[in-house]
Amino acid sequence: MPGNEEVVLLRITVDVGRCQGYGNCVMADADHFDLDDDGLVVVLRDDVSAGEQADAAEAARSCPAEAIRLVDDDG
Repeated sequence: MPGNEEVVLLRITVDVGRCQGYGNCVMADADHFDLDDDGLVVVLRDDVSAGEQADAAEAARSCPAEAIRLVDDDG
């Protein structure tokens, strides 16, 4: 339905080299994160709308390796 799209406010960036495979991000936000066959983070979708911010922020906060960042869509 036109006009029903949510505005993207944030983007997810991940430093896979820092990922330790704890999986906290997946538990917090399975709509955006998964783990690959090696147990490392995979971003399923990098855009975060207003309604998804809380879960995405929790995923970033819960990462003990600090591998996940949320950045403004404007850069």
